[in-house]
Amino acid sequence: MQDFGTKVEVNIEDELKSSFLDYSMSVIISRALPDVRDGLKPVHRRILYAMYSEGILSNRRYSKCAGVVGEVLKKYHPHGDTAVYDTLVRLAQNFNMRYPMIDGQGNFGSIDGDPPAAYRYTEARLARIAEEMLADIEKETVDFIPNFDESTQEPGILPARVPNLLINGSAGIAVGMATNIPPHNLREVVDGLIALIKDPNISPSALMKYIPGPDFPTGGFIHGRGGIKTAYTTGKGIIHVRGKVLVETHPRTNKTSLIIVEIPYQLNKTRLIERIADLIRNKKLEGISDLRDESDREGMRLVIDLKRDADPAVVRNQLYKHTPLQDSFGINMLAVVDGRPQVLTLKRMLGLYLKHRREVVTRRCLFDLRKAEDREHILNGLKMALDQLDAVITLIRESKTPPEAKNGLIKKFKFTERQAQAILDMRLQRLTGLERQKILDELKEVRKDIKRLREILGSETKILEVINRELQEVKERYGDDRRTEILAETEEIGIEDLIVEEDMVVTISHTGYIKRNPVSLYRAQHRGGKGKTGMGTKEEDFVEDLFVASTKSNILFFTNRGKVYCRKVHEIPQAGRSAKGKAMVNFLDIEQGEQVQAVLPVKKFEDGRYILIATAKGLVKKTDLMAYQNIRVCGLIACIIENGDELIAARLTDGQREVFLASRQGKAVRFKEDQVRPMGRAARGVRGMKLAKGDQVISMEVLSEGATILTATENGYGKRTNTDEYTLHSRSGQGMIAIRTSDRNGQVVSALQVTDEDEVMGITNKGKIIRMSVRDISVIGRATQGVRLVSLEGGEKLSAVCRLAEKED
Repeated sequence: MQDFGTKVEVNIEDELKSSFLDYSMSVIISRALPDVRDGLKPVHRRILYAMYSEGILSNRRYSKCAGVVGEVLKKYHPHGDTAVYDTLVRLAQNFNMRYPMIDGQGNFGSIDGDPPAAYRYTEARLARIAEEMLADIEKETVDFIPNFDESTQEPGILPARVPNLLINGSAGIAVGMATNIPPHNLREVVDGLIALIKDPNISPSALMKYIPGPDFPTGGFIHGRGGIKTAYTTGKGIIHVRGKVLVETHPRTNKTSLIIVEIPYQLNKTRLIERIADLIRNKKLEGISDLRDESDREGMRLVIDLKRDADPAVVRNQLYKHTPLQDSFGINMLAVVDGRPQVLTLKRMLGLYLKHRREVVTRRCLFDLRKAEDREHILNGLKMALDQLDAVITLIRESKTPPEAKNGLIKKFKFTERQAQAILDMRLQRLTGLERQKILDELKEVRKDIKRLREILGSETKILEVINRELQEVKERYGDDRRTEILAETEEIGIEDLIVEEDMVVTISHTGYIKRNPVSLYRAQHRGGKGKTGMGTKEEDFVEDLFVASTKSNILFFTNRGKVYCRKVHEIPQAGRSAKGKAMVNFLDIEQGEQVQAVLPVKKFEDGRYILIATAKGLVKKTDLMAYQNIRVCGLIACIIENGDELIAARLTDGQREVFLASRQGKAVRFKEDQVRPMGRAARGVRGMKLAKGDQVISMEVLSEGATILTATENGYGKRTNTDEYTLHSRSGQGMIAIRTSDRNGQVVSALQVTDEDEVMGITNKGKIIRMSVRDISVIGRATQGVRLVSLEGGEKLSAVCRLAEKED
């Protein structure tokens, strides 16, 4: 029976912990994470060293990748050939590596995600910059360790004359941790290292003046510096990157196209194209007529042809919002430091690299000093021999054997064993005068080198000067311009950025239905026409308000109770011409019994502008526009409304205009706005017009030069009157007659200012809309009855006349 040895009982939990920790550390140290000193994982280091050892250098011919992979597997990396070849390929890809370490020949894959050719077809050699990683490795600058089978040795680290960890970055997933270090610009990193050498106490913000942020090989934009600063000061942060999209107009066809010339780092171009195509098919991307890839050796060029009516800015924002053309990059600066994984700040990472270079330079100087001192020793012996040449030659001639001659030189002339051997090895041509002088000159130069090396080794400042000089040489030799542009601020793409800006007709019914439609839906008609239905309503309902505004404008909704709500025009539901729209109670968070009485399109909030409010009882109030900038979803108080009163109008003003109030019984008053002082949102206001019993204010206008007042009555009659006919009075007066409210005319429904260039909309209580040119309406006296504006059917009444607003309004 076979004896398997003594059994040892262990706790399975303890064994699992121990085994898993051993496995984890093996993955972390020996596979997944880069060393902070040379920025390489073991497999990268082994590939570079194997190629260096085989003499596959930048100035030699290319060598088959199959041979490189075989050499790495044979001597250094006991893993699969696929892992080694994939790593070698990535080191050669200029879209993955900011500064490629391998110079490849053949198919090494593409940014489209095409795989590389098999390693039997491709060839490679070291890039020049990779040789800088291995420079001075033969001068005992780094420690060597046994390979996996102890048949040879491999470097535990590379001398790394270039700061590889930052300039090429690194990505890797270990056990329970991951690293994701972005690539940087070599010139900037060198400048940062030099600044740290000059001032070891430099602040992170000062360091960022030299290293402003990552520099990706594929270019693009980084939006915002906040994530960069967080990453550099804590080791972790998130940055937002975007591809570069240009707008081109074809000179012959005048068609507009979006050209994608740069994409975010590590984005597969083919997948981006497929994503855009899917969005076009699913109608999530509109305004695109064609998509094609015109990329070639000159660079990337994805062409997106736009339809005639498409807005390039909106389509570009849709691309950023719905495709990986805008992405986030999570920075996690994790690297191996003294055999342990650590999250590093930018300054500490640079400091650890400089510490490594100090050690490399020190060890190199010690090696060179040792070699120089050894050479000096030999040259001193040769010089002594030349000084007493005849005696030395005589001794050698009289000696029977070389050992006898060697011993004789040592005993008689006090040469060391190595000096004596060097004398015996010296060729006769060295005895000529010219050769003797060369020995003396060489001795002089060697002594200079020894003095220089001792000075360097005796001074920390001198060592840093050497590092500084070598970094400058690397910068001049391999440095290039930044490819990734860093923009100062990040602007989140909101729903507004995805909306095409166009004018919309917004209609609101008396019972609280709202909708929007393009203004082009309504065609102009002549005065007296039958009109076109603009909103389907119930018999007891009628269209109460209508205005035109841009899709990106803010809309302030003022209710009869003095509250104000804010929404965007594009948030209003779009419905057909005959549809009712959406119930206001479902669109705004309004209270029961509350009704919207006035709406005000505001393109943007700015200082020096006011909102003027009027109530049915003749009160007016002026409030700074900025007071309405931040309105909650549930609304704010715009004006304190007394019992029996209600808000009827709100207008934008600059505070220096004239105000016009009109009442239902045909009265009007005109006064200067500066008679109303600015007050807070919660104020009640002051009297603007004194009303007769049973009368109420139905309209308020802020007058403009050259305008006329269009007054309309419920029976479809109206007129235009010059504003000069309304005498300027102080506020709080009863006013004067604006139009005769006879049986023919009925009560006044609207009084608004218009110009000859305006068009107006007339709305009836049955939901019909007629669009009229103001030029077709007569300008007549103030106290007259007016002319027919709208032909009404039996029982139909005119409910309102509204001016088609300009975009700026």
